Amino acid sequence: MKIYSFPRGGFLYEDPTSPIKSSASNAFLPALSVISLGNKAKPVYPVVSIGEAVREGMLIGRASGVGTANVHATVPGRVIKKVSWVDKNNINNDALVIKMEGAFERLGRKEEILIWTGLNCYDLQKIISDYGIVEMDNDEKPLSDIISAARKKDKLSLVVRCVFDDPWLVADYALCRDRINAVIEGAAIVAKACLKVTQIVFAVSHHEQELGEQLLLTAGSLNIPSSLVLTGSRYPQRNNRELKLALRIYEKKENADLGSLLILGPSVLAAVSDAVVHKRPILDRYVAVGGSAVAKPQIMKVRIGTRIGEVIEQCGGFSEPPERILTGSPLSGREVMYLDEPVGKSCYAIVAMSKSQAAVHSQRNCINCGECRVVCPMGLDPQSIYKRLKLREIESPGHIGCHGCGCCKVVCPSSLPLLETFLENDQEDASA
Repeated sequence: MKIYSFPRGGFLYEDPTSPIKSSASNAFLPALSVISLGNKAKPVYPVVSIGEAVREGMLIGRASGVGTANVHATVPGRVIKKVSWVDKNNINNDALVIKMEGAFERLGRKEEILIWTGLNCYDLQKIISDYGIVEMDNDEKPLSDIISAARKKDKLSLVVRCVFDDPWLVADYALCRDRINAVIEGAAIVAKACLKVTQIVFAVSHHEQELGEQLLLTAGSLNIPSSLVLTGSRYPQRNNRELKLALRIYEKKENADLGSLLILGPSVLAAVSDAVVHKRPILDRYVAVGGSAVAKPQIMKVRIGTRIGEVIEQCGGFSEPPERILTGSPLSGREVMYLDEPVGKSCYAIVAMSKSQAAVHSQRNCINCGECRVVCPMGLDPQSIYKRLKLREIESPGHIGCHGCGCCKVVCPSSLPLLETFLENDQEDASA
């Protein structure tokens, strides 16, 4: 099969400190769960009080409106306190702490099955909203909001994104392997909820062609056309913009008509299946745990709300003192300030870096080598943007097309803080 990719920039990304491809191990259930209630920009209002008993899967936080999602208890127990912390981006986060006690109503028991095919699109969307399903790859945007926007399109293709351009995406790969039927059923549910979906496209990295063929075969029972598109594996192929570019090239070369594109990852589609078929909120997450400071890197199935320090401890703890800890890829992840911070719905990786791995060479003056321009998928001049930001000649790199993929930072021989400067200015612009 042909391979389709974005036309310029990017690079092949490898990291020997990430876990190898394997099935996920079940993490221990946490004695204390820290369940996030969002932040001041996107608050979720608690509907339980301190000291109140909660059940596994019970609603404990109600969405405040567009852009927020309901929150559920991931273990049975008692709410013992409310906590807050300030993250690396100076954003204040709130959470409820649940002490695990009592019986589990779902764990280890046969789950009920709802025959959803008779439900209409609005019934399906309400279930998805009630169970707090969010886009689990990036900013946790509520899936219900995404579905509402998708209904306004005249023609729509649902793209199942199984693009592994980053070795820290092995958790999504493991989920695809372990829960392929749930991923396919979730895709079918979203397709019906959106009304306008005319086909499902499986976008899969070319080196995982066998997985793509298995997805296509499993989808054969659906009453909707499905196709497989093999993509390149250069980072950042998985980004929405770069993936859309590859699919538009496919569309032109193959004389296809994809219409508008709704791109969702396998984790959220499996969560949709759990919510609609089993009336189950997002209780756990497949997480890749590794980095040079972790003793035994592995893929783990972790309960939402488990503290990051606990997860690392179950991977043998630290092999040496960590210099930096991130959630997500080292290229674009969020820095962790406290080991008591919880695993959230969008946490697909935990990376603990030793001093040698996190070491940044002393920053030097730009030597105008042009490497940043070569790898920029947007065709921008990152070093020029960096200088103009420092001189306050522009306010935000986002206004001129930068989407913060981090390619320029990786290749810069002068160790300029390109990505950090770009993201910092975008955040200042958003808060203005």
